[in-house]
This record gives sequence, C-alpha cells and structure tokens, in this order.
Amino acid sequence: MEGRILFLQLLLAALCAHLCVSEVIFEERFEDGWESRWVKSDWKKSEGKAGTFKHTAGRYSGDPDDKGIQTYPDAKHYAISAKIPEFSNKGRTLVVQYSIKFEQEIECGGGYIKLLSGYVNQKKFGGDTPYSLMFGPDLCGTQTKKLHAIVSYQGQNYPIKKELQCENDKLTHFYTFILRPDASYSVLVDNRERESGSMYTDWDILPPRKIKDVDAKKPKDWDEREYIDDPDSVKPEGYDSIPAEIPDPKAKKPGTWDEDEDGIWRPPKVPNPAYKGTWKRKEAQKARVEGEKIKRSRDNDRRHRDRGHYRDRYKRRRDYIDDYDHDEL
Repeated sequence: MEGRILFLQLLLAALCAHLCVSEVIFEERFEDGWESRWVKSDWKKSEGKAGTFKHTAGRYSGDPDDKGIQTYPDAKHYAISAKIPEFSNKGRTLVVQYSIKFEQEIECGGGYIKLLSGYVNQKKFGGDTPYSLMFGPDLCGTQTKKLHAIVSYQGQNYPIKKELQCENDKLTHFYTFILRPDASYSVLVDNRERESGSMYTDWDILPPRKIKDVDAKKPKDWDEREYIDDPDSVKPEGYDSIPAEIPDPKAKKPGTWDEDEDGIWRPPKVPNPAYKGTWKRKEAQKARVEGEKIKRSRDNDRRHRDRGHYRDRYKRRRDYIDDYDHDEL
C-alpha cells in the first residue's frame, strides 16, 4: 500500500422532513484547537506501521489559512476519531459530507469516513472496529476507483450493490451521502448526484421477499424425470419408407461407358436430405414444469419486521477517517 495525502472537512446534519431548516450535529473545519477534539489511534503502532497527521494547507492551496489534516509519512496506516453528540435520524434526513484531496499518485489506498455507534476505545480502534456507515473513495492501481457505501445492520456489513466511481485526480472533492426517512438515498460528488435509489433494493439488508417453505414435502408418486415423451407427437405417414440414400441426381453416365462390357450404369448414391433418421417421439418439458412446483415458497415475515428497524440505526456516533491495507477488509 502506498501512502496518500488527504484533507478532511466533516459535516454531519440532520434535516427535518417538513421544515426548511437543518441541525448541524457535527462540523469540523480543522481550525486552531482541533487536536483537543480528535484522538489519534495507536492502531498498528506496535508493528511499526502506524502513520500520523499534521495540520497544513497542503502543497497546493488557494488559501494558506484554510487547513486540513494531512497523513504522513507514506506507506503507513492512519486512524483518527472524534466524539459527536448523541442523535437519532428517525423521521429526519441524514447528511454526511466531507472533502478529501490526494496530492500524489496513489498505488493502493483510500480515505474513508466511518460512523460508529456506542462505546469505542478511540486509542485502539482500527480496521476491525465495527461501524454503522463506511463511506469514501478506494483507489488501487488503474482498475479500482471505487466509492464505498457500506452500511451495517445487526452486526453484518452490507456494501451497496451498484458500482460507484470515485475521483482519482489531485484536486479536492466533496463526497456526500444522504439518507431520507423513506429509506431513499443519494450519493453526491462535488454536489452533483452520482447515484440514488432505495436502501430496500440497492443493499441486501432486507431478507428476500420469498423463502423456501420448510413444511413442503415431495409427494410419494412424484415423477423425477425432467423430460417425458410428448403424447401428442405422431409419426408422419410414410416416414419409414423414406430411404437413407438416393441416387445422385447430378451424376451423369460417362460417354465411354459400354454396357456390354461395363454392365448397366447406375448413378452413385448420396445422403437423402429428406431422411431424418429413426423416428422418435418429441420430448416435452411438462415433467420439469411440474417439478418446479415442489420448490414452494412463502412470504418472509422477517423482511417486513426488519423493514422499519434499520432506518434509524444511527443513535450514537463517533466519526473517524482511516486507511488500511486491503487484506484486512
């Protein structure tokens, strides 16, 4: 993994569904005093693989006073976190937004932001620390330019099923994840919608609509054959009288042929295009269609129970950014 340079500004807002106002729950501009709000993790420190952060405007900046946190040195692991107030997004639109800039070419690395619930030992958290939301870019070689959007439900992580692309240049980009009370979502890059849809369809969080009926049993007289002879198939009249070979209609008797010496001339035989071989009844798929009926299904009650539960999972959060090698994902 090659080290990367990033800058972070975090805005976490909960928007009321029916009012044109918003509550900014957590915002970090990394101005003076930022270190008192953030805790650097000791993750990978004992292995000599831990990097750290410095406060800087970076190599290229339009305003030297507009600073962020920058990872250094290269080829390390980085993790930092800050506590935020307890909140619930039930009945409200949740917005998570941050900006990031990679100032150098990235061979393999990323800069994700995560929301965590409950107690977290900030000095020990790392790649294996459970989270509720993971969002941000992942770059690896020329092929991988993925924008992660992973949500956690009941201890299991669910990545978005759509392929989201992140930016891979050296400019600052804003990444925004919006989750609404009706479970619809939007992903914005530089305030332009990159993707949208529903959590019900774009993540495999909900159980399937149908499940196998465990009480279904195969009848004793069940026919296991996939195909059967078609009882409506009838041999055409005169089928057995069609020869397999016929005289070649294009053959001509040689001009030097002498029947007294050579005998009666007969044209050579060729395969008969009308001959279809030994007649067999056509097969029907009736047995297979019937066979599929044994795979009975029923409505999955758990799906409907779960449907209303995971929309307000964000009760108490700690936010952090981290970078770790892909072997631990």
